Amino acid sequence: MKIILVGASGDVGRAAFAELSQRHDIIRVGRNSGDVRADISDLGSIEAMYEEVGTFDALVSATGHVHFALLAEQTNASLKLGLEAKVMGQINLVLAGMRWLAGKGSFTLTSGVLDRDPVVAGTGAALANGALAGFVKSAAIEMPPGVRINVVSPGLLDVSERRYGTLFPGHERVPSERVGRAFAKCVEGAITGQVVIVA
Repeated sequence: MKIILVGASGDVGRAAFAELSQRHDIIRVGRNSGDVRADISDLGSIEAMYEEVGTFDALVSATGHVHFALLAEQTNASLKLGLEAKVMGQINLVLAGMRWLAGKGSFTLTSGVLDRDPVVAGTGAALANGALAGFVKSAAIEMPPGVRINVVSPGLLDVSERRYGTLFPGHERVPSERVGRAFAKCVEGAITGQVVIVA
């Protein structure tokens, strides 16, 4: 399969690449690196990416930024950051990608653990994750025949411990290999409309 992997340079993206590249042709997309450059916060950039790549069999999105801050310090702008960068960016990958998807393909997005198991200062992430779960469940019933959509929802990856570990006290660390297999389940399997939890 020809798979577009957005956010390929991040920890989650590298886990997806390590698993899927064993069997598929992966086009790595990033804002500052990769085979193709794209900024998912900009719809025009997304559309230009699809123009450059052409038809594809599956899209995996492993990207999206949120703002971590105490609730009392969150603002309209800081919460919008996650809604625009993580939620609408990934949703626009789906909406703009529909006409480029070759036949019975799939979209796989990425959310995270914090809407299920919250932490202090994680409200922005929880908001974004919950929105993505709702979008995928609803969008699945309106996809064209044979087109699937899912979202992988991992806990904190083991390789992310150094940078983000203090934000996730007591949370189990998730092996990257398990996260990669969750993406394989979504891309190579038959499920749709699912939140695939990796805990």
